Amino acid sequence: MGITEKACAWFESYLTGRSFSVPWLGQSSTVHHLATRVSQGSALGPLLFAIYTTSLGEITGSHGFSYHCYADDTQLYLSFPPDDHTFSARISNCLSDISKWMKSYNLQLNLSKTELLVIPAKPSIQHNISIQIDFLSLAPSKAVRNLGVVIDERLTFKDHVASVACSCCFALYNIRKIRPYLTQHATQLLVQSTVISHLDYCNAHLTDLPACTVRPLQMVQNAAARLVFNHPKGAHVTPLFIELHWLPLAARIKFKLLTLAYKVRDGTAPIYLNPLAKDYVSARPLRSSQDCRLAVPTPRSGQSRLFSCIVPQMWNDLPSTPRIGASFSIFKKLLKTLLFREHLLN
Repeated sequence: MGITEKACAWFESYLTGRSFSVPWLGQSSTVHHLATRVSQGSALGPLLFAIYTTSLGEITGSHGFSYHCYADDTQLYLSFPPDDHTFSARISNCLSDISKWMKSYNLQLNLSKTELLVIPAKPSIQHNISIQIDFLSLAPSKAVRNLGVVIDERLTFKDHVASVACSCCFALYNIRKIRPYLTQHATQLLVQSTVISHLDYCNAHLTDLPACTVRPLQMVQNAAARLVFNHPKGAHVTPLFIELHWLPLAARIKFKLLTLAYKVRDGTAPIYLNPLAKDYVSARPLRSSQDCRLAVPTPRSGQSRLFSCIVPQMWNDLPSTPRIGASFSIFKKLLKTLLFREHLLN
């Protein structure tokens, strides 16, 4: 891992010599030495766990899988043609090897929380998959929750929208009960922290979805604005958004995508996004080659919502001023002003 000398000694001193006891009915149990774990609640816990499980990538790679890890949550990815009949065995073999590897590392594969999602290239493609692992059967799910985002097998995100809308409505219901005791500013802060932040979380997945799909989330934002000003249900929300300086849902999604595009060009985005947005290189020297444009691929049928297709087009449609030479903070300020005028002031 490249950790040597002082840094390695620091980790060693942090992890060794620890003990624990259990409080019960006002008394504490006998102190026991802690030999094989990081203290509960440690800020370094997720990082140290990721270091401890680094060799997992060798196992998944040997079976042709890609993987992502977030703390103790591991996701495996595999693409295969519809006529490939070996993928079930490949998945079973990979999970079996992972289970053996975990046992050797004093870990346990939690099969009760292991889920399988199959996303066909076309809705007409049918699949009949059953994965066998440790005498248990793992069948595909219609939808799974991935770090708070509900992903369904058709990528419609209807389940995710319904889940977010339900959570936000419950938060608004609770705030509404105490609204008479809150100032407008306090209500705004509470709504932004419990509702608007929820609408913004991973909202890039909602790009270019049908308006009827995302309408429940826009209705939630409308209700949130009315609650801040204590206005009735039918009140017009555009003046409220302007006073709050809130972008509507569609503009917030566009804002998120364009900030990701900036980070890709700036080299600060996650590395898996870098191949999806490449600088446009002209075959001839043109004046427009200095405009920091992105290459726009020709999408195939059904691929218009891909990050690699929609984000370069959005980026190229921006005026040259935000694109060229602005720092990230200035870019966000210029972009929000642009979207504010486009969606609320026109």
